[in-house]
Amino acid sequence: MHDDPHHDNSLDEMTARARALETILVEKGLVDPAAVDAIIDTYEHKVGPRNGAAVVARAWSDPEFARWLREDATAAIASMGFMGRQGEHMVAVFNTPDEHNMVVCTLCSCYPWPVLGLPPTWYKAPAYRARAVREPRAVLKEFGVSLPETTRIHVWDSTAEIRYLVIPERPAGTEDLDAGALAALVTRDSMIGCGQPRRPEAS
Repeated sequence: MHDDPHHDNSLDEMTARARALETILVEKGLVDPAAVDAIIDTYEHKVGPRNGAAVVARAWSDPEFARWLREDATAAIASMGFMGRQGEHMVAVFNTPDEHNMVVCTLCSCYPWPVLGLPPTWYKAPAYRARAVREPRAVLKEFGVSLPETTRIHVWDSTAEIRYLVIPERPAGTEDLDAGALAALVTRDSMIGCGQPRRPEAS
């Protein structure tokens, strides 16, 4: 029986382990609690898919911004305040009815953290990294993305120098939506190319 009055039984196993590890490291003087809080705040509020969704929503509604994204995605994204580690050089690739883009990192798991947050587990898995290049259409089907045979699929391999952001096609029936409503339709997977935006009625 744990007699600590502050023990929280509502934590899931992974969170409880992380909390215990942090406590030990702090007690040993190996980490600064303020530094840990700053890192957590960064990943909760300053990086992540909501940033990428804001970029996509603006590209959907602002042709000049979309043009800037095509020409210099690093600068265009930085103008919205999204920059930093894992996003030094960005390239935006645009889906169309005839072309679909998807992103992989075949060597490791290079990923644009400032606009997409932490990479999902499947993105780092050897199976995805190998199969996305060899059989992208089959991989997309497993993610629920079925494309016409006439649609060309481009697979972009991220590197230590270059990160990619997929700009999915804007869903039909969204002409009257504002930036916030548009951003709510954008999913993380759609910005990797392994998903589609939500439909307006499903947002």
